[in-house]
Amino acid sequence: MTLPALMQKMRLPLVGSPMFIVSHPDLVIAQCKAGIVGSFPALNAREKDGHSLDKWLSRITTELDRHNQENPDRPAAPFAVNHIVHRSNQKLEEHMELCVKHRVPVWITSLGARPEVNEAAHSCGGVVFHDVIHNRFAKKAIEKGADGLIAVAAGAGGHAGAQSPLALIREIRNWFDGPLLLSGAVSEGDSLLAALAMGADGGYAGSMFIAAEEANAAERYKAMITESGAEDILYSNRFTGVWGNYLRPSIVAAGLDPDNLGESDPSNMSFAEDRDKSRPKSWSEIWGAGQGIGAVRKVEPVEPMVARLECEFFAARDRLVAQVDAVKWGG
Repeated sequence: MTLPALMQKMRLPLVGSPMFIVSHPDLVIAQCKAGIVGSFPALNAREKDGHSLDKWLSRITTELDRHNQENPDRPAAPFAVNHIVHRSNQKLEEHMELCVKHRVPVWITSLGARPEVNEAAHSCGGVVFHDVIHNRFAKKAIEKGADGLIAVAAGAGGHAGAQSPLALIREIRNWFDGPLLLSGAVSEGDSLLAALAMGADGGYAGSMFIAAEEANAAERYKAMITESGAEDILYSNRFTGVWGNYLRPSIVAAGLDPDNLGESDPSNMSFAEDRDKSRPKSWSEIWGAGQGIGAVRKVEPVEPMVARLECEFFAARDRLVAQVDAVKWGG
């Protein structure tokens, strides 16, 4: 059980997860400079909004290279690009070609496992993590060539599973000893250490970084993260056809009753460029988040967020060692 070589010199064993709209180059660069993997969905570079994936990748690689040259004793962590492998994603092949061109070091795949995506990543020296919500999906992903897995357990932000992390990690570890990350309420150093104790190699955290100054999120969205807790998170498939966790206050603000949403037909799920046209405009401000947001109480830059995680992580380690050593277990 270990992370790939390119991820073994990071400040913490943590990946900042790719978030729809929120994850832009500013956030990714700040996360990498702070010593954790920063990532973004390729689909966030929307041409209709004046963005270009090619330019994003050029900027990220250039700024991280400059940082590494100026800080040889504190190099940046690698960055990752998330690919939605669903059949409705018409930009997938184009995005894959650009990621090969820029030699993206870490690829994250979601909503489908396809060998050709893994082969493309491997052709440029990249490693692939596939996110899963069930053990069955995990086995399929590895069979199709993924290098590692992201166990998206109950409590994770955005599209999430419903299984306990204790159960999901154990079922995967029964047969898989490769790189494994845990997603689900990882927002403190304590929960990151707990992920390792359960058998994961690292954590996968997104919701806490919505409140980062560098995040591409509305100020009200950031404020709502700092004002809410686990009881404010609602699990629904109403908005995308995929089950996920959302901020209850944002659903209320959109004029909907969070207790009477109904369900969506999964066959209507779409990641096409014109997908927003078929959805009510009010849904654009229904915001995703995970159950770990109770640990986030203010908006601040990424660096102090990661510094806090680092202090908590090592304090939790020392406290746990002392707790275990204080008792003579087993009689």
